[in-house]
Amino acid sequence: MAKQYRTAAGVTFDTVNYIVLTMFGLAAVLPFVYVIAGSFASDAELTSRAVFFIPKTFTLNAYEFIFSTGTIVKSIGVSVYVTVIGTLVNLFFTVTMAYSLAKRGLYGRNLVLNLVIFSMLFGGGMIPTYLVVKELQLLDSLWALMLPGAISAFNLIIVKNFFQEIPKEIEEAGRIDGCSELGLLWRIVLPLSMPVLATFTLFYAVGHWNDFFSALLYINDPDKWPLQVMLRQIVLLSQAAAGDLNSMDPNFVKPPDQSIKMAVIVVGTIPILCVYPFLQKHFAKGVLLGSVKG
Repeated sequence: MAKQYRTAAGVTFDTVNYIVLTMFGLAAVLPFVYVIAGSFASDAELTSRAVFFIPKTFTLNAYEFIFSTGTIVKSIGVSVYVTVIGTLVNLFFTVTMAYSLAKRGLYGRNLVLNLVIFSMLFGGGMIPTYLVVKELQLLDSLWALMLPGAISAFNLIIVKNFFQEIPKEIEEAGRIDGCSELGLLWRIVLPLSMPVLATFTLFYAVGHWNDFFSALLYINDPDKWPLQVMLRQIVLLSQAAAGDLNSMDPNFVKPPDQSIKMAVIVVGTIPILCVYPFLQKHFAKGVLLGSVKG
C-alpha cells in the first residue's frame, strides 16, 4: 500500500480544529472546576482571588453544612425520589402510548397523533395547569411534580417512530409462539429498543432533577422541597434562606455564603454527571434511529 502524505492545508485544518475544539472544551469545563475549587475555599479567598482552580485554604465547612443540616439532606432525598419515580412514570406512559400509536391499523390513530402534535405547539398555560392540579388535589403532593408532565410529545413521537422501524416479521414470529400484545412489548420490543429507552431515560431524569419551577408552584411545605428549590433559595436569597433554615433546624450553623452556594451547585450536579457516562453511548443511536422515518 502506497504511503499517504498529508498536505499542508490538511495539517493546518486539523491543527485549527484541535485548537478551536480545545478552547470550547476548556470554556465548558473550567467554570465547573472553579465552582468545585470554590466550594472548598473560604470566603476570604473567594473575595480576594477573582479566579482560581486550586484553593490555598482547603476547608470542608460548606459540605459539613450540607450533610449536617437535615433540611438539605431531606431535599436531596426528595429530588432522588421524584427523579426515580417520575422517570419510571414517564417511561411507562411514553412506551405504552408509543407502542399503540406505532400500529398503523389502530382505529383513530391519526386523530390521536394530530392531537399530540397540537400539544407541542399550543398549551393551556400556567394558570389552567395550576387549576387542574388543584382540582385533582395534588397541591403539596410530590405527584404534582410528576404527573402533569408524564408524557413529552416530542419524546413520544421519537419512540413511536423507533417502534415502527422494528421488523414486523419479528412480531409475527412472537404471535405465532403465543405472545400477547403485552408479551410482544415486554419480551421483544423493549429489549430491541434499549438505545432509545436509555436516551430518553436520561432526558426525563435530567428534567426531573433540574426542575424547580413546578415545586415553586405546587409545593408549599418546605419538607417537600426538592434540592433545586433549596439551591434557588441559597443562590438568590442566601441571607433569607439562612434565616429560614435556622428556624427549621435549631442546630443550623451558617457557613461562608459564597462557598455554600458553590457546594450546593456541586451536590446538585454531580449525580447527573455520574449517570451520564453510562448512557452517553446510546444518545446518537437512540435519537437518530427514531427520527429517520415517520
